Amino acid sequence: MDDTFYFSEQNLAVRDTVREFARDHVAPVAAKLDAEGKFLWENVRRMGELGLLGVPWPEELGGAGLDITSYIIAIHEMAKVDASHAITISAHTTLGTSPIVKFGNDEQRHRYVPLLASGKVLGGFGLTEPSAGSDAGGTRTRAEKRGDRYVLNGSKIFITHGGVGEIFVVTAVTDATRGTKGISSFILTKPTTDLDSARAVGVGHDESLPAMKGFRAGKKEDKLGWRSSDTRELVFEDVEVPEENLLGREGEGFTNFMQTLDSGRIGIGALSLGIAEGAYEEALKYASVRKQFGKPIADFQGIQFQLSDMAMEIDAGRHLVFHAAWLAQHGKPFGKEAAMAKLFCSELAMRATTKAVQIHGGYGYTKDYPVERMMRDAKICEIGEGTSEIQRLVIGRHILREVAG
Repeated sequence: MDDTFYFSEQNLAVRDTVREFARDHVAPVAAKLDAEGKFLWENVRRMGELGLLGVPWPEELGGAGLDITSYIIAIHEMAKVDASHAITISAHTTLGTSPIVKFGNDEQRHRYVPLLASGKVLGGFGLTEPSAGSDAGGTRTRAEKRGDRYVLNGSKIFITHGGVGEIFVVTAVTDATRGTKGISSFILTKPTTDLDSARAVGVGHDESLPAMKGFRAGKKEDKLGWRSSDTRELVFEDVEVPEENLLGREGEGFTNFMQTLDSGRIGIGALSLGIAEGAYEEALKYASVRKQFGKPIADFQGIQFQLSDMAMEIDAGRHLVFHAAWLAQHGKPFGKEAAMAKLFCSELAMRATTKAVQIHGGYGYTKDYPVERMMRDAKICEIGEGTSEIQRLVIGRHILREVAG
């Protein structure tokens, strides 16, 4: 794809900056962080300094003041090298910060967004529950109004930054008689679980944020992929939340988080595309130098077919992702296109990484090459922020609405 078709000069500058950062600071540590399951604190600090944790937010709120395409480029380029770094940007920005930017009042935006956009603290989004995964409307966490505050009880699972984060947007039922219209959103705060590391690097904790009693992180998940990304349970035990921490109005939580997920699908599409592209680049490089039967394996038709399929599908994925980003950037409807980008690219990531491992042969199954990590990182892209099956339902509903007029 000709980058100038979608990208401005500013977008290209962002691309080059992220590529350089990923090459110099991510590639040297990605394998070690993955093996240890250790959170990427040092690079969180560096990403904050570069403005990568607040790319699309206004400068007056501490952001970089760039466009949506620049933000999607940052995720895509980072994921070519390491998906854990890419999901840190994506989950923090789209899930942890965007609901406050889009649905918060002025006081909430000026209180929380500068801390998030600067990378001073990390944010997260509490939606998924043990009984409410794809059925997000099945939320069981409750928020009972008592005077000038709400009391939350329940739990969330598989929450990115659940331990390391300090600011969270959380959904809870405020009126069980109204179905999805009885779900509301709240801003909750707690200290990071890794205070020593946060203090050592100088980011990740802010003393001004209240530690809400009864709000805590649960067990850390031991995952197949995204191993240097922090994923945990969130627990709410009689957590008293001031009414000024209600995000938007009561009953708007479901509508708001559905809009948030639409935006998030473009980001996960970009992340998936980055994994696929990174795996393709590794496979092409390996096939060009690995010799069998007296010549590089890239000279064999069977290998060329695999590389050709990868290159073709990656180009198609780039158009899907950046078309959806263009629509979002220009204020046009993008729900169907976001679902298409997420579905196609997440499944592409699995196909491409599997091919890359195959091209590497036995070496691809070892940790000497990054393709095995890429394959492990790819699988969750078909599950998180809406499974492939849910994406097909979303696309189908859009298509039928278009036919009905």
